[in-house]
Amino acid sequence: MEYGLSPDEESFRREVCDFLSQDAVRKVVDEVRHRPARDEPGLLEVYRWLGERRWLAVNWPEEYGGLGRGIVEKSILTEELIRHGVPDLVHIVSVDIVGLIIQMVGTEEQKNRLLPPLARGEQAASVLYSEPGVGSDLSALRARAVPDGDGWRLYGRKIYSLKSQFADFALCAARTTESEVAAHGITLFVVPLRTPGVTVRTIPSISDDAFSDVSLEGIRLTRDDVLGEVDEGYQVINRVIPVERTGLEFQAKARRLLDLIVRRLDEIGELGDPCAAERLVDLHAQARAAELFSWRVITELREGRLENVGTAMAKWYATELFKRITHTGIDLLGLDAVLSARDDRALYDGVLENGHREATGFTLSAGTSEIMQYLIASVGLQLLT
Repeated sequence: MEYGLSPDEESFRREVCDFLSQDAVRKVVDEVRHRPARDEPGLLEVYRWLGERRWLAVNWPEEYGGLGRGIVEKSILTEELIRHGVPDLVHIVSVDIVGLIIQMVGTEEQKNRLLPPLARGEQAASVLYSEPGVGSDLSALRARAVPDGDGWRLYGRKIYSLKSQFADFALCAARTTESEVAAHGITLFVVPLRTPGVTVRTIPSISDDAFSDVSLEGIRLTRDDVLGEVDEGYQVINRVIPVERTGLEFQAKARRLLDLIVRRLDEIGELGDPCAAERLVDLHAQARAAELFSWRVITELREGRLENVGTAMAKWYATELFKRITHTGIDLLGLDAVLSARDDRALYDGVLENGHREATGFTLSAGTSEIMQYLIASVGLQLLT
């Protein structure tokens, strides 16, 4: 399997790099990094600028606001946003997750209505899956869509969603039918978030991005708000989750963090330390392996194949590597690595400190490390049969 980029893809990467290196973009990134901790970023002007170029959703068809390019170009954009320090979470949730589901199972009316504003960077979306006391077991959710004439009334509480306070709508999983099969009877709805009956509260988290606590109190939905088939939302979500596990954004963040550690050690003249050099060489090899893992998954997606074990390996390896790199940064740089962006003495706008707080969450997002290891051991290695 070949992982190299074509000349056209390399050209696209250079174009994206040139754009993200412009003074206007750097000014936005600098302002975001120095905001008060409670003032987290939502939709950025950079997104709208990317949308004007049809790059924000570059792999979407032109009629929905993209350029009709492939997953490789989309992955290049994600990598470069991370490498240039542009906050990427709103983009990943809105375009890479919500937009993908809408394209997969949405009606033409839903696609034409929902996708273009996301591609232009004018609207954002989020997902409402997790609930209090349910954990990661989606089949155990308690949110209910109660029949009401030709539609439903939605009741429930969703927690631990990201960026819902900035989102215009969300994809919400709710039970429409009681069934002895727990995974059956769940439906995926498009829920407008800025409407009576929806209350969004923020919950502080250890990272710079707060969680959202969303209460749904009888908002009325119709068949036009159903994404996919009624009662088959669980199956839709499970089709998409492996695509979230390319490991791309995690390995890109790991590489950026490692490069900054090396840069700082070079500045203070510590690269000559044999112990430090050995650890950094080892981490460099691991970062390269994480990159190859994720690009192998992307290559398979480009070819129309998706192998769950490969995605689990890519996601697990990259997130655990990121955690090791943050620990190494603190070991080698000491207190310099734990100053936040709010401190004028912080290294590289506090990226190292922020990474240390983010690391544990990365090993939980889109499937915990333990679940990834279970998939690898059971399905891949057949150790549990």
